[in-house]
Amino acid sequence: MNIRRKNINTVIAIFFLIISAGCKKNEKHLDAVPAKQTSPQKLAVGFSIDTLAIERWRRDCDIFMNTVKENGLDVIVQNAGNSTEEQNRQIQYLINRKVNAIVIVAKEADKLSDTIKLARSHGIPVISYDRLILNADISLYMTIDSEKVGELMAGELYKAKPHGKWFCIYGPQADYNMTLIRTGLEKVLSGTNVNIAHIYYTDGWNYDLSYREMADLLSSGNIPDAVVCGNDAVANSVIQAILEICPGKNIAVSGQDADIAGCQNVILGKQLCTIYKPITKLSEDAAIAACKLAEGKSVKELVPDGQTINNGFGDIPVIWLTPHIVTKENMEEVVIKSGFHTKSEIYRY
Repeated sequence: MNIRRKNINTVIAIFFLIISAGCKKNEKHLDAVPAKQTSPQKLAVGFSIDTLAIERWRRDCDIFMNTVKENGLDVIVQNAGNSTEEQNRQIQYLINRKVNAIVIVAKEADKLSDTIKLARSHGIPVISYDRLILNADISLYMTIDSEKVGELMAGELYKAKPHGKWFCIYGPQADYNMTLIRTGLEKVLSGTNVNIAHIYYTDGWNYDLSYREMADLLSSGNIPDAVVCGNDAVANSVIQAILEICPGKNIAVSGQDADIAGCQNVILGKQLCTIYKPITKLSEDAAIAACKLAEGKSVKELVPDGQTINNGFGDIPVIWLTPHIVTKENMEEVVIKSGFHTKSEIYRY
């Protein structure tokens, strides 16, 4: 009996030794493997653009994307395909993706208020890029000075046609830049002998519409001395109508964006002038601003001079960049030397 009890005690002792050794082994293993470290989620910027069908916007988008990536953030681009409904859906998608800032090139100035309100309720700063978004709580507006664009186009056309009848074939009325251009134009022409005889807004930047409008006017014998156009592509459609219907008429045409076709038309004498807008700088600056806001910087740090513009919701901080007139005489100085286009691109016709 004593031997049996001794054997049982021995077995129990060995059992506890095994358990103790296992516990110590496990304790050693836990000490050797540190707790899993969770890396912070990479910050991301969303870029919502109404269309990439226009040369200018493809350039903006490429520069913006590259600059955001160079600053170490992710970028998600959404192309609305010229649809306001789709743009609203895509901005909601960016909100759901929990991006840290959103930059918007608006299709329609006053149709994004509810979606932007949703973004702001999630603490996401919103930058209105190039086109002012109306009646919405945007954090910052970054653009080329479109009122100045109107002043420059009016001033250059006025040198060539200081009296007579002018037409204005703008882009969509929903693009608030057209309102600003018109304001600048009328400021310069106030008190002059110029008569703005016709104003047309090209819905959806549909250049077939601007071509047909100009062709109908010319076919009815309504011939202007000058035409102010919403951009170089509109100008190109207007020039096409002029060349087809009344090629002998000396009609001065202006545009903006200094796209390749517009610059070629200026060199060939088909278009009096275009407007160079420092798009590279605007895209880079907007990307950097978006990155800083995504990182938690304040808008006041980005706009130290306190400039604002009222968008119907309130006074919005604004950063303006200065446009420049482009003519046949200064094409090389303004466009080519800036690196915006190469000489071979412009003179390849």
